Amino acid sequence: MTKPSLPELLHAAVTAVGGTERPGQVTMAEAVAEAIDDGSHLLVQAGTGTGKSLGYLVPALAHGERVVVATATLALQRQLVERDLPRTVDALHPLLRRRPEFAMLKGRSNYLCLHRLHEGVPQDEEEGLFDQFEAAAPTSKLGQDLLRLRDWSDETESGDRDDLTPGVSDRAWAQVSVSSRECLGATKCAYGAECFAELARERAKLAEVVVTNHALLAIDAIEGAPVLPQHEVLIVDEAHELVSRVTGVATGELTPGQVNRAVRRAAKLVNEKAADQLQTAAEGFERLMELALPGRLEEIPEDLGYALMALRDAARTVISAIGATRDKSVQDEDAVRKQALASVESVHDVAERIVNGSEWDVVWYERHDRFGASLRVAPMSVSGLLREKLFTDRSVTLASATLKLGGDFNGVGASMGLAPEGTEGEDVPQWKGIDVGSPFDYPKQGILYVAKHLARPARDGDRGDMLDELTELIQAAGGRTLGLFSSMRAAQLAAEELRTRVPEFPILLQGEETLGELIKNFAADPKTCLFGTLSLWQGVDVPGPSCQLVVMDKIPFPRPDDPLMSARQKAVEEAGGNGFMAVAATHAALLMAQGAGRLVRASGDKGVVAVLDQRLATARYGSYLKASLPDFWYTTDRNQVRRSLAAIDAQARQSEEQ
Repeated sequence: MTKPSLPELLHAAVTAVGGTERPGQVTMAEAVAEAIDDGSHLLVQAGTGTGKSLGYLVPALAHGERVVVATATLALQRQLVERDLPRTVDALHPLLRRRPEFAMLKGRSNYLCLHRLHEGVPQDEEEGLFDQFEAAAPTSKLGQDLLRLRDWSDETESGDRDDLTPGVSDRAWAQVSVSSRECLGATKCAYGAECFAELARERAKLAEVVVTNHALLAIDAIEGAPVLPQHEVLIVDEAHELVSRVTGVATGELTPGQVNRAVRRAAKLVNEKAADQLQTAAEGFERLMELALPGRLEEIPEDLGYALMALRDAARTVISAIGATRDKSVQDEDAVRKQALASVESVHDVAERIVNGSEWDVVWYERHDRFGASLRVAPMSVSGLLREKLFTDRSVTLASATLKLGGDFNGVGASMGLAPEGTEGEDVPQWKGIDVGSPFDYPKQGILYVAKHLARPARDGDRGDMLDELTELIQAAGGRTLGLFSSMRAAQLAAEELRTRVPEFPILLQGEETLGELIKNFAADPKTCLFGTLSLWQGVDVPGPSCQLVVMDKIPFPRPDDPLMSARQKAVEEAGGNGFMAVAATHAALLMAQGAGRLVRASGDKGVVAVLDQRLATARYGSYLKASLPDFWYTTDRNQVRRSLAAIDAQARQSEEQ
């Protein structure tokens, strides 16, 4: 029997999922197959509607090596495991004459811990374990969540939090889950043989395709101890999110609350001298955190440096003391010890990292109204880490609807440690970028409107003219508006003002309900508008007449006082580069490309992306930002845009009435 061709396989898979084969999908599948075969790397931009998941799954399954697919969102993980993979495997089985296995793998804290569930939770103030089911009032929200979790534990096969619907609060889940540091280990735990996290790992070891998330991929790369099975092929979907997720995993945090929790957990397990040393160090650290001022710490103040050294040294003493003493009077001592060690080790590691003061780290202090003061440390860049850990010993494909910024892939490539495309040299990962386009006719389906007549936005300044413009646009569109704002404060002010100005159009505001509920309500009523900030720029998929106007209040540059972004920008400038373009403009371009992508989600969608910031039309960097957006018809004519919106609204209302 001859080996089936890639077009045959792709046709079978597309038919099985009820889709339509797209030219861009075929081009993508061929490029992925080529990258896998020659062990090279590929950056592929595939617009909404291309069917990119099949564009990489089919060549990966055809190759026959183990593949890890990492995604940023739960929605895509679910789509892959519950819809795309089962149907694709069934469709390819007769052609491949084998049935590839697939599995989902997440970090340990995503799975129910049977030891915690049955034995209780080590508590800070108690010697033994605390029965969360007895302590929580059965009528309280926490009590109800815990009872549901206990019932669910008897039914679930996965123990995966995301399979529990409806979900439970973070507080409830914390009572029945453990981090990798807190886990006793399968051989030491009475429930090791039934452990959901261990069973997921075993399934992943046997699977040909392992679906995971960016965070676990980052942990696997950063921490040295492999958590993912060996794999020859890595596919990163939603790759525009990867640098941000890896940075998040590599960021350390130290707060007074976290340190005091470590003190309480360790106190009953160590001698009085060690406990007192940690307590004294914790008090000194907490006093200084009350005095500190927010911002980047290019040099650690002397008194804070001494406090951190005291904390590090005391934590090291406690870690040694915990390892050297045993106390059988403590109920389930191993679990209590593990939790205490995890807390103290975390304090030690972050304090030591800040004290050591690597030139590649950025340290800053911040104060949050709700969570209090914290000290944070993050890598200046993760590009070197990604180049070394990701792009060696495997073929890597990075896929997203937004990877080509300013007309090429070099900006995103550089953020991941890749030299400009075509660069030759030893130890220089070879890669190519391709844009397979989109099935949508952007110039006919969408308009990019820049409100050139508005005053240049000032930071946190009054923007009465912008609110006037927004009011008129919403009225012309008949509602149907997704408002993407550069800050939560701007979104709140606009919602408050517009609710007074256009009461006939309901304004939903991010934070007033869950994100899922907001999007559901926005999609259900075309007259409704939805205002919000960061997660809405990337997390809204509402095809049809409910979203025909996407408004960006201003170009979403990072704030000038953002410690990490400003440090990265300064580092590029000191190396002789253009820090603004490499950091701030790239950040804005990526967000704008994602935000503009909210407009056209299906072949029948029409509408306007309105940018209420004249700089997109007047500033030198405006052409770079525009080149990062879909190829919409472009105008600065406000009257033309109002007429177009009114016509689109009338057409939509006519369709709704039929």
